[in-house]
Amino acid sequence: MRLITAHRILIIAGIAFFLLYALIEARAYVRTGSGSALAQAIVSPLVSVGFWLYYRSLGKRWGR
Repeated sequence: MRLITAHRILIIAGIAFFLLYALIEARAYVRTGSGSALAQAIVSPLVSVGFWLYYRSLGKRWGR
């Protein structure tokens, strides 16, 4: 396995993690009304989008 392949797998895992984390925090916000849970539920998908954009840029730099 080449290093770029492992890197792509880790980026995809990060995207999945932050989407799952956003759902967990959204549930926590609904149950508790905590402002920090709401903030994390909003920021987590944004981080996931950032990872997705980074993943897309890898194809331009490294080829696919």
